[in-house]
Amino acid sequence: MEKGRLHPITIAVREIADIFGRMGFGIVHGPELEDEWHNFDALNVPADHPARDMQDTFWIKDHAGKVMRTHTSPMQIRFMEENMKKGILPPYRIIVPGKIFRNEATDATHEAQFYQNEGLVVGKGVTLAHLKGTLDQFFKEYLGTDAKTRFRPSFFPFTEPSVEVDVWFQPQKDKTDKEGKWLEVGGAGMIHPAVLENAGVDSKEYQGFAFGCGIERLIMIKYGIPDVRLFHSGDIRFVYGFEENVI
Repeated sequence: MEKGRLHPITIAVREIADIFGRMGFGIVHGPELEDEWHNFDALNVPADHPARDMQDTFWIKDHAGKVMRTHTSPMQIRFMEENMKKGILPPYRIIVPGKIFRNEATDATHEAQFYQNEGLVVGKGVTLAHLKGTLDQFFKEYLGTDAKTRFRPSFFPFTEPSVEVDVWFQPQKDKTDKEGKWLEVGGAGMIHPAVLENAGVDSKEYQGFAFGCGIERLIMIKYGIPDVRLFHSGDIRFVYGFEENVI
């Protein structure tokens, strides 16, 4: 009888946690059912922001103010709130791997539910260069030293300045002979002062950066997988194409 196998997302989360753990990051988890304060308001997303519209967010019927979290960023607020209440001041350095939900159409690179790895660093003298150095180091360790990455200016309500992070994606050769392309894997930036203040952190004394990367997209790039929907297809054969490292 063949032994069971871990799902490739589980394998990836363990490997990602190991890499960030060696960089001094702790790991925290939070609820998938969130409230508006932690999912939107505290993250500087106003009530009239497009992300609150039904096409992006799963609102819970008969539970006013409750949503399926649209990102793992609410744990930024929850973690800082909890530590500030306990009198535990920065520096903070955590990652938050977990499932998130978006009410959108699915295709080869989009799913209605997927996994994201959030990162948060808060301290004194933190700069955008620290963010770039951290992500560059992670991509080299997870994707290989030949990984090509680029940062593009962007906008997110909870970071300023903000960047989008792209990695060069080359699907495995098949009968369609698809060419490589830049694939967005996440967003990042310096934490907006309002977000720090909403969590009880003095933004004049502390700075920080945050990032969120889609885990399935990282696996797609690492293994040349052409379609994100394979991860949630339920086909047991899919899990046998991945290495399991003892961590």
